[in-house]
Amino acid sequence: MTRTRSTATRRRGLRLSTLRERRRLYLTARLIVKRHYAQPLTLTLLAKTLASSPRQLQRAYTQFGEQSFREDLQARRMAAATELLATTAIPVVEVARRVGYSKGSHFAQVFRATHDITPAAYRTGQHQPTPGAHPLPPGKQTRSLT
Repeated sequence: MTRTRSTATRRRGLRLSTLRERRRLYLTARLIVKRHYAQPLTLTLLAKTLASSPRQLQRAYTQFGEQSFREDLQARRMAAATELLATTAIPVVEVARRVGYSKGSHFAQVFRATHDITPAAYRTGQHQPTPGAHPLPPGKQTRSLT
């Protein structure tokens, strides 16, 4: 006996329309994170913007994403930070502000936890490319995140 997708979906208690709506919610949330990562974003604020609840947004990330909302936002910010550190001479504190961190010390802490190197050391080229990190040495231009 062959089971159709809708039958399997119903057995888990989800209707196809629920799945479609949840996927739309997830994709829209990812787009907002991509475009507005430098602004103060929280799960609650994003859910409110999308006329949803924080729990529904969490479910959408869990079901369709490989990362949580917080991990997605942090990854986007770190990608932008490595880009700025590699291609500009602006101070690290300004890089932190431009990618959405109000405190340079918190940015440095997250950057080091993500890349195993300080932002200043990354800028001077003392890094080895790590998976998910910006692979280009300082001075190389790449396409924008937006």
